[in-house]
Amino acid sequence: QVQLAESGGGFVQAGGSLRVSCAASGLTFSLRTMGWIRQAPGKEREFVAAIGRDERTTNYADSVKGRFIISRDNTKDTVFLQMNSLKPEDTAVYYCAASGASRPFWRSRDLRSYDYWGQGTQDTVSS
Repeated sequence: QVQLAESGGGFVQAGGSLRVSCAASGLTFSLRTMGWIRQAPGKEREFVAAIGRDERTTNYADSVKGRFIISRDNTKDTVFLQMNSLKPEDTAVYYCAASGASRPFWRSRDLRSYDYWGQGTQDTVSS
C-alpha cells in the first residue's frame, strides 16, 4: 500500500522559515518525480515545486522561486521542501505527491501527472 506521510508543517511569522518532509513507502520512489502542491483556503490546488528522479532537476512556481528549495534523498525515500522568507500568502495545506513511474519530468507542473498524494500538512504564516 502506497503511503506519503508529510511532517514538519506549522505556524510561523512572515519572513520566517519552515521545512516540511514527506516519507514515501510502498512505491518505487527513485523512479518518480516528486512534487509539492498547495491549496489555500477557498482556492484550487496549485503547483509549488518538483524534483526529478536524478535528485538534481528541479522546477518551481514563479511565486516561490528563490525562496523555496526542494530536495530529495532516494536512499531514504524522502522529499523535502525548505520554505524561506515566508509570506502570509504562502499559508496553505501542503501536499506531497508522487508521479507515475518513469513519467517525464516536463509534466511536473501538471497536477494530473501525480498518481499518489499525501494527506497534507497545514502551514500558516502570520503577518
